[in-house]
Amino acid sequence: MYYESFGAGRPIFFLPSWGGDAGEGRDVHEPVFADRAGWRRIYVDPPGTGKSPSVPSITDQDGMLDAIAALVEDLSGGEPFALAGTSAGGLHARGIVRRDPTRILGLLLRAPGIVVDRAKRTLPTDEHLVPSPDRQRQHQYYDAAETAADLAFLGHIQRDFTTYALREDPAARFERPTLIVTGRQDTTAGYADSWAILEDYPRATFAVLDQEDHLLPGPGLAVYRALVSDWLDRVEHPDA
Repeated sequence: MYYESFGAGRPIFFLPSWGGDAGEGRDVHEPVFADRAGWRRIYVDPPGTGKSPSVPSITDQDGMLDAIAALVEDLSGGEPFALAGTSAGGLHARGIVRRDPTRILGLLLRAPGIVVDRAKRTLPTDEHLVPSPDRQRQHQYYDAAETAADLAFLGHIQRDFTTYALREDPAARFERPTLIVTGRQDTTAGYADSWAILEDYPRATFAVLDQEDHLLPGPGLAVYRALVSDWLDRVEHPDA
């Protein structure tokens, strides 16, 4: 499985959206670490995305999670690590937390997918979303990632929520620093379903950003990075 790694120190794994790749997460988050040492940042291309080939034996979300978790275990070398998941990557991150929350230093969920069955999601409208060049930049990342992805492989898993969901609910109480960032105009995953899991995370900051859709951060990039920086401060000093 392809990944990009920068820096040295505590591992932090960035897991992208469904069909997304390492590049978007890298470009959004690397500036946060410009003046912050002590972290090894690992940006992952899951199977069938970016530069990682598809794996025919993976036929559901549990298989995808197993592959990602194996990479995390291998690269972390048995040491504690932090997780950052975007959209479906948030589902994968929560799945890893559920398996062994004691190993996880902190959790970042960006526009997380909480309810897999779209018909059951609580979604806002985007009637107040103003066109923005920053949002267009984000769309360009995802358009390029979609071109590189194995859409047939990913679509086989995604076409039915019974294979797109994890067999076990990833809900688990996690008492270390957490950040959940959602978009007020996110018509894909929404924000209300993320609020519903907040009690699982007693150390969580929860943010709903105006003028942000599912591809956040767009115009709220500076606010998002400030929130991530605050989260990293809390992870580095959990007892402060």
